[in-house]
Amino acid sequence: MEPFSPQHYQRLLRVAQRITMQRDTLRLCEVILDEARLLARADGGMLYLLDDGAGARAPQLECVLLRWPALVLCQGGAGGVPVTAAPVVVAAGSLHPAARAVLSGEVLVGPQPGELAGVPPDMRERVENSLVVPLLNHGREVLGVLQLFNARDDDSQEVTDFPPRLLALVSGVANYAAIALHNVLLVQEMEQLLDAFIKVIARAVDEKSSHTSGHCQRVPLLTELLARAACEDQQHYADFNLNDDEWYELRVAAWLHDCGKLTTPDSVLEKSTKLHTLHDRIDEVATRFAVLRVQYQAECAAAVADEPQAAEALAETLARTLETLVDELAFLRRINVGSERMAEADQQRVREIAMREWRDVDGVLQPLLSDEEVATLCIVRGTLTPAERDIINNHIQVTLDMLESLPFPRKLRRVPEYAGGHHERIDGTGFPRGLTGEQMSLPARMMAIADVFEALTAHDRPYKSPMKISEALGILRRMRDARHIDAGLYELFVRARVWESYALQILDPAQLDVSDASSYL
Repeated sequence: MEPFSPQHYQRLLRVAQRITMQRDTLRLCEVILDEARLLARADGGMLYLLDDGAGARAPQLECVLLRWPALVLCQGGAGGVPVTAAPVVVAAGSLHPAARAVLSGEVLVGPQPGELAGVPPDMRERVENSLVVPLLNHGREVLGVLQLFNARDDDSQEVTDFPPRLLALVSGVANYAAIALHNVLLVQEMEQLLDAFIKVIARAVDEKSSHTSGHCQRVPLLTELLARAACEDQQHYADFNLNDDEWYELRVAAWLHDCGKLTTPDSVLEKSTKLHTLHDRIDEVATRFAVLRVQYQAECAAAVADEPQAAEALAETLARTLETLVDELAFLRRINVGSERMAEADQQRVREIAMREWRDVDGVLQPLLSDEEVATLCIVRGTLTPAERDIINNHIQVTLDMLESLPFPRKLRRVPEYAGGHHERIDGTGFPRGLTGEQMSLPARMMAIADVFEALTAHDRPYKSPMKISEALGILRRMRDARHIDAGLYELFVRARVWESYALQILDPAQLDVSDASSYL
C-alpha cells in the first residue's frame, strides 16, 4: 500500500479537529460527509442515520444529507433543500448497499447491486462506482452509513476505483466520526431524557392542584419572552446575552421553579375558600343561620302568644330580621371566596355578625361564628391563614433544597439560583433568603416578574377571576414602586410588550384591554 504523505496526515488532523468541535448532529454529519468526500476525491455522497425502529417497525436508514457539487445538488443540512431520498428499510435480503452495510458491518466497494436506489435521477447516469462505509461506534454498533460516489484520480482527474489506501483512510475517519457522533447522540438523548423528566415533574406539580394547573408550564414561556426582549435590547441590556447552554439552563430552571410544591399538603394547595379544610365550612355556618332563623321564628311566635295585639309589629320585625340574616349569609359566602384585598369595613361586619348567638343541640347559646372562623373569614388577601401561607411559602425552600442536592453538570450549575429566587424582592424583604437585587442574577429577577404576572392573569386561581392586562400591569407597577421587582426589567416588560406577546398566546382575548402601555411606565 502506498504510504500516506505529510499532506494526508495534516488533512487527517484537520478532519479530527473539525469533527471533535461539533456538538450538533446535523452539523457533525455535514463535516463527516464533506471531509470524507474531499479525502476520497469523490464527486458526491450521501449520509444515512439509522433509526433502529420502534415497536414492530423494522429498522430503517434515513438519508439526512446528499451532496454533489458539480450538479449543484445540496439536500439536507444547513441551507440545503429537504432530502428527497426515501428511507431504506434494513431487512435481510435487501439489495440496497447501505442496508447491506448495516447488516454486515463491512465496507462495500462498488459497483454494487442496487447502488442507485434512492439516488436522485440527475445523479444516476453519472454514478460509475461507490464506496459504502458503515459508521461503527466503539461497541461495533452501526449508527449510520456513509456512501461516496466516483473517486477521482489525483493526477488525471478521471473517475477511478477507490484505491485500497483510501479505503483505509475513509474507514478510519468514518470510525472516528462514528464515535464522535455516538457521543453527540448520547448527550442529546440524555438532554431529551432530562427535559422529559423535568416536564413530568412540572406537570405533576400542576396536576397536584387544579387551581394552579398550567402554572409551571406558563412561567417558562413568560421568562423566555422577557429574556429574549433583554437580549434584543441593545440600549439598556447590551451586555446581556445567552448562548445555547445558557438558554437551556434558564429553561430548566423555569420548568423546575415550583418543584417544591410536590411536598405541599393538598389541603393547602386545594384551599379554594377561606373556610375550606376537609370541606367548605361555610355550609356549617349556613346551618347555624337556618337554626337561628327557626329560633327567631319561635321567639316571635311566643311573643305573639303573650301579646296578640302586637302581632303585626312583631311579624314586621321578624321579616326584617330574617331578611338581614339572608343578606348576612350571602355576604359571608361572598367574602369566603377571597379576593386580592378585603376592605376593613367588611372585616368589621364579620365581627358584628359573629356576635349573634344561636342555641346548639344542647340548648346552650353559642356565638354565630367562632374566633377562629372570624379570623379566617377576615383574611385580607386570598384564602390562606398566616400558618397556611407559611406552609405554601416553604415550597421555595424545599425547591432550593431539592435542586441544590442534585449534581447538576457545569452548564446547569445556576439552575438552583435561578429557580430559587422568584420570591425574593429587590429591597431584600422577600424569601427564602432575603436577597437584595444586587445579590440576584438577571434571570432570577426575570423569573420573579414572570411568576407574578402569570399568577395575576391565570384563569385557574380559586380566589379570583383572571385579571385583565390593565389590572395586572397596575399591580406590577406598584410592586416596581415598592422595590419588590426589578424596575429596569419591569420597564422592559412593558416597553417591549412582553405582556402582549404572552397574552396573544395564552390569555383570553377579553383580558387584553391595553393598546398603549406608556401610562404604566
